[in-house]
This record gives sequence, structure tokens and C-alpha cells, in this order.
Amino acid sequence: MRAVITVIGKDTVGILHKVSGICATHNVNVIEVTQSVLQDMFAMIMMVDISGITSDFSALSDDMAALGTAEGLAIHCMHEDIFNSMHKI
Repeated sequence: MRAVITVIGKDTVGILHKVSGICATHNVNVIEVTQSVLQDMFAMIMMVDISGITSDFSALSDDMAALGTAEGLAIHCMHEDIFNSMHKI
């Protein structure tokens, strides 16, 4: 089972490190990352494997949201099937 994590906000040092650290804490494997910096804005989409997660998915999502609040970032974490349903034409 996979999930999508999106991060948007002002570029600062260590964003990828902090997000992937939360993934490691929950035993979530990062499969693929794409990121871009547009002037001073950071944007990232991360595909993760949550089949070995050691907590509830909501705990992962809550930790990501807390990081976003602390760092001034918009971080969203959702199951891949929900992400795909939201983005169908």
C-alpha cells in the first residue's frame, strides 16, 4: 500500500531530511521523490510505501501536519487511492 506526501512552502535547509525522518520513525519507506525550488518556494511530492507502517496512518499524517505547522509549510499525507480519486478528470 502506498501514500502520497506533498510539501509546499518557503525553501529552507533540511525540509527533505525532516519529512523523511518522520517517515523513518513510522517505518514508512520512501519510494520516489520529486522536488523543485521556484525562486524561494519549495515544492515536493513524495511516494511512500506504508505497508510496514508501525503506527496508525493518522499518526503519520498528524506528525506531518505538526511539522508543517512548526516549519511554516503545507504538508499533506494521503493514501494513494484517495489521491488518485481526487485528481481524476
